[in-house]
Amino acid sequence: MFVGDDLALSGAASEVLGRQGAELVARAASSERFKGKAQSALSIPAPANVEADRLVVIGLGSEKDRAKLDWTTLGGFTAGKIGLRKARVVLDWQGFAGTARDVADFSLGARLRSYSFDRYKTKKKDEDEANAALTLLTADPTAAETAAKDAAGVAEGVVLARNLVNEPPNVLYPEEYARRVSELTKLGVEVEILDLAQMKQLGMGALIAVAQGSAREPRLVIMRWNGGEPTDPPLALIGKGVVFDSGGISIKSAGGMEDMKGDMGGSAAVVGTLHALASRKAKANVIGAIGIVENMPDGNAYRPSDIVTSLSGQTIEVINTDAEGRLVLADVLWHIQATYKPKAMIDLATLTGAIIVALGQDIAGLFSNDDDLSAKITAAGEAANEKVWRMPLIPAFDKAIDSKFADMKNTGGRHGGAATAAAFLKRYVNDVPWAHLDIAGVAMSSSPSEINRSWGAGWGVRLLDRLVRDNYER
Repeated sequence: MFVGDDLALSGAASEVLGRQGAELVARAASSERFKGKAQSALSIPAPANVEADRLVVIGLGSEKDRAKLDWTTLGGFTAGKIGLRKARVVLDWQGFAGTARDVADFSLGARLRSYSFDRYKTKKKDEDEANAALTLLTADPTAAETAAKDAAGVAEGVVLARNLVNEPPNVLYPEEYARRVSELTKLGVEVEILDLAQMKQLGMGALIAVAQGSAREPRLVIMRWNGGEPTDPPLALIGKGVVFDSGGISIKSAGGMEDMKGDMGGSAAVVGTLHALASRKAKANVIGAIGIVENMPDGNAYRPSDIVTSLSGQTIEVINTDAEGRLVLADVLWHIQATYKPKAMIDLATLTGAIIVALGQDIAGLFSNDDDLSAKITAAGEAANEKVWRMPLIPAFDKAIDSKFADMKNTGGRHGGAATAAAFLKRYVNDVPWAHLDIAGVAMSSSPSEINRSWGAGWGVRLLDRLVRDNYER
């Protein structure tokens, strides 16, 4: 149950604890110097005259603290304090009861905090086998249940994205990844999978170049959720799906290369978002497209100084084979904007280490050719607590990728690496409103939070779901 800094119990909490509840909490708080500060907790084992093994009191702080409360974070914090146990949660406090949306956000946070990826562990602790079941006691359970169904679909989307990022690359190779995405058809998503032969026929020379060093053939997967009016142009979400990135011929150093199984975090966010939208029957038309490749240093791998021709007809001089994600995205962006005429395109990619140097691992970089789209994404990120920071796109960055031998080169050098990568992508969107989210710092091995203790964060699903909910649903 929850208290402010005055330690007063709500009516519902008093009803559960009985007449001696307030005294019980007050005595324990005094003993443990618990002041009810925001994100603090008091645990009372075997509370007297209460039918419970343990009473957990969560502090919410002052009235000012409660006014800016993030219910999703509160759900995660609470679940962390309860652990994998069955529990009743009295979801109100003195003078306040949460709305149905608040309760749904709380349940979302609790679900996300309980996530773990342990499918390959043969020995598990007893508590790992426990099934947590939180019963939320709230003022309007009927409305809360309806809202919680939507939140459950979003939680499933985040979990799906986390699972994809956490999978090892010998399991999640391009063909298997495409197969898993095809399971979205069960939710009503239309899924089209293009193989290598079809991509060659289209002329996707940039994407194919990245994949040619791998024994695994690439795939392009296009997902269509048609929840809006038939004549309404779709919003397009595009993800980088490099299931393992060795760096190719420009091979990465050994230290940390194991993390490159997560270089498909952008595509995982797109897949998770389509799952969330379809689960809650979002009233919008949304396309998801992911280019799935593996970048390996085979004898057939593309080389520095190679010149490849992209689907757009523009030629690219390869300077560094480890700047591969932008080649994959270039062909997918061009195909989507030419084929589906979207109202806007947003790509997500673990594209550069430079964005981590600039922004750390708690915020994603946003590059865009459209102020309105940028504002919508920024607002959705604030609302979902998946924050972005807009970065500049100036002519100097575009000039930096001009090539002596081709239309462009695939890297502009060490300085401004995240920005020159974005400038490269910008050459493939024409005049379509477009935003690029560089999520290298937040998609994997990001800072732990109250709702995520996983290596793969599933970052982007909640932001994109909120973006669609607030701006594109009819």
